[in-house]
Amino acid sequence: MKTDKILLGHGSGGQLSNELINKVFIKHFSNKTLDILSDACILKINQSHIAFTSDSFVVDPIFFLGGNIGKLAICGTVNDIAVSGAKPLYLSTAFIIEEGFSISKLEEIVKTMAEEAKKAGIKIVTGDTKVVNKGKCDKIFINTTGIGSILEKRKHIGSGKNIKPGDKIIINGSIGDHGIAVMSARNDLKISSPVISDCACLHKLIEKSFEISENIKFMRDATRGGLASILAEIVENKQFGIEIEEENVPVKETVRGMCELLGFDPFYVANEGKFVMIVEANDAEAIVNMLRTQEFGSEAAIIGEVVDKHHGKTVINTSIGGQRILDMLSAEQLPRIC
Repeated sequence: MKTDKILLGHGSGGQLSNELINKVFIKHFSNKTLDILSDACILKINQSHIAFTSDSFVVDPIFFLGGNIGKLAICGTVNDIAVSGAKPLYLSTAFIIEEGFSISKLEEIVKTMAEEAKKAGIKIVTGDTKVVNKGKCDKIFINTTGIGSILEKRKHIGSGKNIKPGDKIIINGSIGDHGIAVMSARNDLKISSPVISDCACLHKLIEKSFEISENIKFMRDATRGGLASILAEIVENKQFGIEIEEENVPVKETVRGMCELLGFDPFYVANEGKFVMIVEANDAEAIVNMLRTQEFGSEAAIIGEVVDKHHGKTVINTSIGGQRILDMLSAEQLPRIC
């Protein structure tokens, strides 16, 4: 470790997060299941397989255009289960609440969680509540656990072990919406065309993708660290690379403009309703065509492919004819984004 103190960047989902996970947590917790480091682990119980995940939510502010910390907690957990190839079934929710926090705001958050869970067809079945002294927690933090059922033939999805050169890379829509929406709310930025968070449960969209193809090799939701960090993680220490066509990656003009104004790269800005999918080339067009007919996939695109070069690297072919390497996020760009 380069420092003996925790930095905000250790929660960024980028290089510092990766270093912390490997040099502290994996160092002591290492086992065959954990070391895969997928969004959800796959466990075998008797003759069945389940997907199991945990997540925590500390977003600031707790209310933003397009959602709140409660919606984020439900959708984020559902998506971690879904991108592992599983059907989300049950959630636990635990709340750490600051003394003096508004009960009406708490109820608004809880009501949103109940509504999202009902829409998603899942049940919140257990939980916990703790209250800490004023100033010892910022309003409210939420921790969740999710459980889902998974078919034997899909249990490779989280590990990506079947990825090979020639496979195509798909995203279900525009990048950076959530990060810019939260940042705008945090700083009370007045934008003529406000950016709405893309926070959404994607499990139904993912299941429809499986109806089109059983040749899906990998999925991950592109949250902290953005699209770039996910792509860099996929190729890390692998004998293949990734090439992305910048002009094929959907970015809303408002998001692009805000990123240019503030010095952010949209490839590293967080999303909460986007998944990256790697699929056999022959099925890619059919999946994208289906996604574009769905509410959370209307801007879906094939953005690149796995290649037998650039081993261990993600290279983007820029819109001006050059190339650049997409590494993991090296520092915290937008803290407390989820």
